[in-house]
Amino acid sequence: MIEKAGSKTSSDEKLFLYVALTVSLVVGAGFCLLLFALNHRDQAPVAAYENLPDSQPVVIQPDHPRQLVSFSLNDQSGRKVTRADLDGKFLVVSFLFTSCALTCPAVNRKMTEIQQFTTNQPDVRLVSLTVDPEDDSVPVLAKYGQRFGADTNRWLFLTGDQAVIRNLIGASFLSPDTNDVFAYMPGNFANIQRIAVVDAQGRVRAYFDGLNHDVATAVVAEINRLRK
Repeated sequence: MIEKAGSKTSSDEKLFLYVALTVSLVVGAGFCLLLFALNHRDQAPVAAYENLPDSQPVVIQPDHPRQLVSFSLNDQSGRKVTRADLDGKFLVVSFLFTSCALTCPAVNRKMTEIQQFTTNQPDVRLVSLTVDPEDDSVPVLAKYGQRFGADTNRWLFLTGDQAVIRNLIGASFLSPDTNDVFAYMPGNFANIQRIAVVDAQGRVRAYFDGLNHDVATAVVAEINRLRK
């Protein structure tokens, strides 16, 4: 009887170890898959254009009429910026979160080009909206803007109340991302790699893929077209 009890205990221990090992392998594989998917989502848009350096930017029309809504936010200098402060200006609007490693820096390098191309155009403002206002505070955005040589009078990095940010982006620019099961990005907006062009009346007139090689030239050409 003693030997049978010991044998049963040994079998239970083996079964427990087998189950524990199986669960560990499954969890580990799932975690690796998740990391791969998240990394792939951030890298894929950049990689898609690596072999298309001369591709022509395509004008993307708004999915429905969009107008810049009222808001009150802070720029990277801590100044309050409202909808009224941008009246009568052509706006070049991008979207970011500073912890984004690949896509956002690539888009902001294009915004840097647009800033250079519009140096002598006082009716143009660049606006970068964070989709992660909880982490992207004024000091964080100040440091981030310096990284790209942002002129604080012409290129505004805006942050503030999360509800205000989400309403501004959702109502005026981007739709929610409802298709990606790995929708991990703050705010969960689709197509944050896009750059939007807003006319002097606050109407969103066009989008461009901010990862396109020639997007800066295309954005400036669109502003010149609207100005005429």
